[in-house]
Amino acid sequence: MSAHVAHPTDVPRVDGAPDQPGTRGMMTRLGWRSTRLPDVKLLMWVFLASDCMMFGALIGTYLAYHNRSLVPPFPIDVFDIPLTTVSSFVLLMSSFLMVLALHSLRIDDIPKFRLWTFGVALFGSIFLGFQVYEFVHFVNAGLSIHHNLFGTTFFVLTGTHGIHVAVGVLWLLGFLIQSYVRPTSSKDAVYLEIAGLYWHFVDIVWIVIFTVVYLVEFV
Repeated sequence: MSAHVAHPTDVPRVDGAPDQPGTRGMMTRLGWRSTRLPDVKLLMWVFLASDCMMFGALIGTYLAYHNRSLVPPFPIDVFDIPLTTVSSFVLLMSSFLMVLALHSLRIDDIPKFRLWTFGVALFGSIFLGFQVYEFVHFVNAGLSIHHNLFGTTFFVLTGTHGIHVAVGVLWLLGFLIQSYVRPTSSKDAVYLEIAGLYWHFVDIVWIVIFTVVYLVEFV
């Protein structure tokens, strides 16, 4: 009676890992761990957790100094809620397009993947255009980052978020351009999923900012 001897190359199947030829190589390349998450995705979650704390601190600082400015303009003097509502809607719709882009890539529908990915980047750019317009309007109204407590906390908070949106737009455009440079398939979906995690996080942060900074001012 012979006993089975495990071969060094035997790799146990991990639930959630792709079950197809080349699985072992894919797991090695992505660094699949016992958490059933690729290293790159796990690192993104860690980054988002730290980013969440940073935005929490910025929002907390804004609220701590709320209504403590001694000189105008004050928030109610410069905020344009209808305009910001439209820009917020555009950013939220970009998250929906991101879902469509990821789904298209997972089923190897590359033309639609490119279309929806471009749409996400376009909507993100439109949101940034709204934000730049708002900043210019505020500066023309006499508000700057050095003018009063409201200006300082507002520009730092929304400016930091705007930088995150810009990074996301460049990231997606890079992903889109890369799909024309080299073959792209469903095997690359995990990388778009990571970009999607980042993009959805940025959208959620904006929902919080829009609520506690803009809407609460008029309650």
